[in-house]
Amino acid sequence: MALSGLFRKKTVQDILKQVAKNEADGHNALGKHLTTRDLTAFGIAAIVGAGIFSTIGKASADGGPAVIFLFLFTALACSFAAFAYAEFASMVPVSGSAYTYSYVAFGEIIAWIIGWALIMEYAVGNITVAISWSDYFTGLLQSGEIHLPQWIQMDYLTASNGFKDATALMQGGKTYENLGAGLQAAYTAWTTAPTIGSFHFVADLPALFIIVLITALVYRGMKESRNASNAMVVVKLCIVLLVIAVGVFYVDTANWDPFAPNGVSGVLKGVSAVFFAYIGFDAISTTAEECKNPQRDLPRGMMWAIIICTILYIAIALVLTGMVRYNELNVGDPLAFVFDKLNLKWMSGIIAVSAVIAMASVLLVFQMGQPRIWMSMSRDGLLPKKFSTVHPKFKTPSFATIVTGFVVAVPALFLNLTMVTDLCSIGTLFAFVLVCAGVLVLQNKPEIPRGKFKTPYVNSKYILPVLMIAGIYYAFAFNNKATMAFINNEAQTNDATTIITSLDKEESAKVFNYLESIDLKNKTAETSDLEHLLSQYQDDDAKYAEVVKGLPINDSLKYESGFSLFKHKIPMWIFLFVLVGLAVWSFRQNLSLIPLLGLICCLYMMAELSVWNWIYFTIWLLIGLFIYFTYSRKNSKLNFPEEVRS
Repeated sequence: MALSGLFRKKTVQDILKQVAKNEADGHNALGKHLTTRDLTAFGIAAIVGAGIFSTIGKASADGGPAVIFLFLFTALACSFAAFAYAEFASMVPVSGSAYTYSYVAFGEIIAWIIGWALIMEYAVGNITVAISWSDYFTGLLQSGEIHLPQWIQMDYLTASNGFKDATALMQGGKTYENLGAGLQAAYTAWTTAPTIGSFHFVADLPALFIIVLITALVYRGMKESRNASNAMVVVKLCIVLLVIAVGVFYVDTANWDPFAPNGVSGVLKGVSAVFFAYIGFDAISTTAEECKNPQRDLPRGMMWAIIICTILYIAIALVLTGMVRYNELNVGDPLAFVFDKLNLKWMSGIIAVSAVIAMASVLLVFQMGQPRIWMSMSRDGLLPKKFSTVHPKFKTPSFATIVTGFVVAVPALFLNLTMVTDLCSIGTLFAFVLVCAGVLVLQNKPEIPRGKFKTPYVNSKYILPVLMIAGIYYAFAFNNKATMAFINNEAQTNDATTIITSLDKEESAKVFNYLESIDLKNKTAETSDLEHLLSQYQDDDAKYAEVVKGLPINDSLKYESGFSLFKHKIPMWIFLFVLVGLAVWSFRQNLSLIPLLGLICCLYMMAELSVWNWIYFTIWLLIGLFIYFTYSRKNSKLNFPEEVRS
């Protein structure tokens, strides 16, 4: 088969003919139950979850009240992407989301890559939400004096890594009581867990429970899933509105000064956390075949979901940062935290219950999306035929739903929350980038049938170069120090925790002696906690740099420099080079501005993620390519045109 066969495409006409045939004979046809209201509710169900109950705290601590601008930027980026999704959904109203759209725009190999990325997005997203749900659920049980053993409510990696860090900090003089709550829990889980040889049995069993429950509901039917989702969304919105209504009376405007305490860099630091708060609206597009009028309802559902959630996020962020100082919000449950701090215990209890409901509704939408991606890939021959089986009674992709349950449940027992959150973000952003690029590729092809919805056209030929020049001017005129540090790869000083946890006993003793010799406040007489002693200097960057420079340990423990530092900048360099290429492409082809801005914003947010996420994502894609070349390529229905058109 020629190399050009890798980019063979499906036509919109053939896709629509196959859907019509399925509906006519009832074979592999899904039930049609969804309206604009249902789709908007699904979008809110997916978006209002971990973001508003968890990651909003970390983002607010980094950016201060100005984090609202990050919510606006992320909402704008998602809206640009939503326009592209809506145009494709109107053009190709079938299950499959970005996978099907890429098959039309780019060809089979790119469609496989995006489908494989979507499998990771939904699977890892489900794992993330299940772990978060477990955290809130066990916290709720503890508030009711029901205490589960730590080793059945924590994943293996968190317990293992936490035990190592806790041991290192205690070796540096910190007592167990002075460890953070997370490290204490990890240390306890690891030391109390049953062991088989050297293996410690630590597994998140509540996460397993909720996945089994939600998978059973999704298997049972779309109508049941819709009803459950709508009910949970009503509860969720009532709680969020209650938080805003009560919290506004406790806002102290003095807490909004300074509005942007850490500047633009502080605001942008929370980009991945805030983007994770918006993940989910694209899952709506996987339900296209189950919509009563997909060409009208899908675009409306996506836009309304993003608009409503953005308003809620901004209101919540302003209330939270007004109730307490921004620097106190770096906690896992910020909403409950602020009311608890103000002695409004009854509100904390209500929020804890609503968080459990919110997480369950997010999991429902994500768990519903993945089987439909697999079903679409199976229909095209890229996955075994079994994955496209539709239950004769429930009208759901039954086999794919069961497999999804296993794929999510097993890793949720063992994987780390931070790792899976970032992997979910990079998989989602990659999908957004390709969908936006797909609209740009097809914009000048008149032979492609158009749906009822089309993204408004604004010529980007001159706008993008002007925006780039403005960005360069800002970088060198107002952010020169950080810009030059990035270009010159200047060494960065490690924080106190990183330094102390990397020391052995001999090095710890040397560091303590040195800190004792420069201790003007006699703090070393009060404690031998090295992390505490060193971190006291971190409030003054210049002083901290001076102290670290004098530490009697190897520079590699004190600083990050050379390639070990540069590798973290590789994603941003990739973004900058691609941006130049996009400027040339837009100038030559008069590209549409909205999908182009969606592509750029999403690619920028990818560049803000760690290089390790790019590496893990690349490994996942390589595994997918191996499956494609060994199975999918030769079984693709495009090898048999009569099957595609019949």
